[in-house]
Amino acid sequence: MKYQIETTIEIDASPAKVWRVFSDFKNYPKWNPFIASLTGKVEVGEIIYVDLNTMKFKPQVLKFDQDQELRWKGKLLIKGLFDGEHYFQLIANENGTTTFVHGENFSGILVRLLRKKLDTEVKKEFQEMNRALKEEVEKIG
Repeated sequence: MKYQIETTIEIDASPAKVWRVFSDFKNYPKWNPFIASLTGKVEVGEIIYVDLNTMKFKPQVLKFDQDQELRWKGKLLIKGLFDGEHYFQLIANENGTTTFVHGENFSGILVRLLRKKLDTEVKKEFQEMNRALKEEVEKIG
């Protein structure tokens, strides 16, 4: 089964300013309520280490385009059980703001069992991170 969660928020800053905060992974513990830490070489093809407070995993970076997108794919234990392709996109708006898109495409045999949790808890965590990123970027100005 496949399932997608996608959240968005408008941030009053350019994509370059949003990216500076978003890609400063060492500062995640200071402001990010969802991702406690993200370490490793964040480059396409590399394995990174992500701690989500509730779980730790080692996804592979699929895309890393400055000021535009970060995308990785991870799995729970073995491929096909519960896989996720997580993405963050920055879209420039004509009024100088940025739409931050934060989502994940889930697949695997456990998706059906976890769908309610994905729709409630996981989506809420995505939205909390989005709001925290917005606050962090806009306070810098």
